[in-house]
Amino acid sequence: MTAPDDCTDDEARVTVRCQDNVSVGVTFRDRFSFDADSVHYAVELRAPGLTARVDEVVAWIWDSDLTAFLDALATDYRGWDGERSWHTHDRDLTVAAAFRSGGHVGLTWTVRPWTLAAGGWGASVTTWLEAGEQMTSLAADVRAFFAGADR
Repeated sequence: MTAPDDCTDDEARVTVRCQDNVSVGVTFRDRFSFDADSVHYAVELRAPGLTARVDEVVAWIWDSDLTAFLDALATDYRGWDGERSWHTHDRDLTVAAAFRSGGHVGLTWTVRPWTLAAGGWGASVTTWLEAGEQMTSLAADVRAFFAGADR
């Protein structure tokens, strides 16, 4: 499920919390742009015993769109076989989606900065959401975040 963070600042952010364990989540925040071709943002992963952050993930207008990927998952609320995946151009953020019985989608969010550098690291969390309304809401919230509309 997506939800606003409990904070008092005006920063735009989207938080995805696992419906099975609300201490597991992903937050998109600190959005900025240098030009009309890209949006830069931070991604934070949280789970018991884990906090990971990548500061400058880039969404390019010519690249595959995370919101289109999430919209497609929401449209297929009746399910699919296998795993679907999406990643940024630099592969510093990857999302893998699996459908399980009962109408739920598992989104495994993986951050892996500095993929070409020695000593790189990676971290993943999985959030479970309802396939229909929660996925539709997530797609809308992420679209608004990238567009610069504070929700």
